[in-house]
Amino acid sequence: MNDERLPNIIPPDNLQLQLQISIEAVTQERDTITNQIQAFEDVLKLHLTDYIIETQELTTLYKQQKRAKKDKRLAQKQRGKNYKAPKGLQKTTAKIEDVSIDPDTLLLKKKLYREAMLHVHPDKFSLTPQEQESATAITTKLIQIYKHEDLETLKVFHAQIFSESLNLNLNSEIRPKVDTVEALKLTLKQLEKELVVLKTSELYKILLTYKNPLHFVDELILYYKDKIEKLKKRTRTKN
Repeated sequence: MNDERLPNIIPPDNLQLQLQISIEAVTQERDTITNQIQAFEDVLKLHLTDYIIETQELTTLYKQQKRAKKDKRLAQKQRGKNYKAPKGLQKTTAKIEDVSIDPDTLLLKKKLYREAMLHVHPDKFSLTPQEQESATAITTKLIQIYKHEDLETLKVFHAQIFSESLNLNLNSEIRPKVDTVEALKLTLKQLEKELVVLKTSELYKILLTYKNPLHFVDELILYYKDKIEKLKKRTRTKN
């Protein structure tokens, strides 16, 4: 007689089976909606790339200028009312580029920079406020590296962004081990939460409510143009 043990073919109990069926159904719905949103985001990126990047660069510049003005006022206050700085506040709008860098390297830097910016920029509608704050910090660092560091440094930061090692989700949890049914319940609960987030996201609402979602692209272009114009006035940036 063969001593090999027969595989366990005992079917799971009804609750476990129901949970597995529910998980599969919710997963399919989540993946379908995710793909719809991702496809729409790709269309938005195609039309809005330059506007998004210019907005983030001007926003960073504006914050830098505000901080510099605040520091200057504080220094004047500490030194006395009549103190005057020898030179006015200098704007740092120009990129610092080494003229000795070959054009191919500059082109690659620009490509990596644009890819990373579009992947992590904080204007995404799907981000929570906490994720937006984290994304803002990452884009600020990205701009700094692009303007002031070499290609290798940018490559490393680009890789970190796309490997998700710079995680936007600051609320990740480590859960203790549980039994199979409890694990399935937790999985289903998490999937249902993700589904609710997707269904209540701005982009999904646009897909559901707009007869032609591409009209939203035109609205966003106007939004970014207005935002860029206001930021240029605040930073006194000229074309």
